[in-house]
Amino acid sequence: MFRRRPPLPPFPSGALLVGGAARDWLRGVAPKDFDWAVPDPAAAARQLAQQSGGAVFPLDEGRGYWRVMDPGGVQHDLVPRPADVIADLLRRDFTVNALALTEARQVLDPAGGQRDLRARRLRMVSAANLRADPLRAWRAARFEVTLGFRLEPASEAAVRAVAAELTSGTLPLPAPERVREELHALLAHPDAARGVRRLDTLGLLALTLPELREGQGLVQGGFHHLDVFDHNLEALHQLLARRPDAALPLRWATLLHDVGKPRAYATDPETGRASFHGHDRLGAELTEAILTRLRLPAEDVRRAARLVGAHMVHLPAGEKEARRFVHRRRELLPDLLSLMLADREAARGPQSSPASRQAYAQGMERVLAALDAQPAPPRPLLSGEDVMALLGCGPGPRVGAALRALAEAAALGEVQDSQEARAFVAAWAAGQDPDPPAVTTP
Repeated sequence: MFRRRPPLPPFPSGALLVGGAARDWLRGVAPKDFDWAVPDPAAAARQLAQQSGGAVFPLDEGRGYWRVMDPGGVQHDLVPRPADVIADLLRRDFTVNALALTEARQVLDPAGGQRDLRARRLRMVSAANLRADPLRAWRAARFEVTLGFRLEPASEAAVRAVAAELTSGTLPLPAPERVREELHALLAHPDAARGVRRLDTLGLLALTLPELREGQGLVQGGFHHLDVFDHNLEALHQLLARRPDAALPLRWATLLHDVGKPRAYATDPETGRASFHGHDRLGAELTEAILTRLRLPAEDVRRAARLVGAHMVHLPAGEKEARRFVHRRRELLPDLLSLMLADREAARGPQSSPASRQAYAQGMERVLAALDAQPAPPRPLLSGEDVMALLGCGPGPRVGAALRALAEAAALGEVQDSQEARAFVAAWAAGQDPDPPAVTTP
């Protein structure tokens, strides 16, 4: 039932190919990364690097862990070969990972992993192994999605038991960095939304993203046909259907874009209608807190939070407004449009009509046209020193405000050269423009 098995690189001397690489090869999938158990990891690493022209470096010299990165991006991890290979395999998480392959293509399979591969079944080696490293519970949800397998009942019960022990504090929570890597492996898959839902049914989402679960059962009405939780998941699904190349900050922002709604929820005392005013701002704050807790890089946290904070901005009704939209939010484009479209496509409530969807699409087309017409911001027409001389002041907030107003005027085509720029700043300073562009950061 599996595809023809792909070729393998030359085995280092005395090596076993173990774990996920052996599993993937057996099911006809070319491994992306190779895990080797070898008698001498340092020597084997140098051998692999010489063969491939890759770079070699130690991961943990004291424990004998080495890594080789091939020029094509293929990764080889090398660890000492255990004295008892079978016992080592039986300490692994799932039977489909408790496999090893010799250079002669002999399969070591002490837990019946090949049978489970054929049945597309995810079965634990033992409940004790899951408890020994609780991160394996998250891995179960990830493997169900990325491998297309299904947890068999006893293993699912064991995963739920681990989640319960983690919740009660009987077991210690895995390090946030390790949980983050499992979540990122899940979010990288086209069916990531189903994986997030599976984390919830297994009792793991409450340990990971409790803020996201606050939207369960919170009915929105209007444009929406789903509760807040399901709408967030559907938006992620819609995003990945259109942007399979979406970067992780955009994926996170889409999943969390309405995470602020439960805490912003209010009811009009006269009409009884629900409102969520300020949920975009609150959502940006929660997104920053969530992703910081998971130890994402600061720049990824910042971008995801800014996308969430900007997702409710109105689309432009005309060409000039489109140029202003691009100027003010250039750093977030085109990701912001992808998030907004996913949000809209995940809402099919009674107020969502073909006409409203068409108007939304036209607004996006205006932004894209303005972005195409001006893919990079125009070169500054005046320097800070020029503006200070015109205003007769030193550095300070007023200079920055003038420069921002001038930059927007240039982006809108209202100012073409330095002479017009000087006149604009003079008029701005004299208050001749009663409503200067107020640039805000989403």
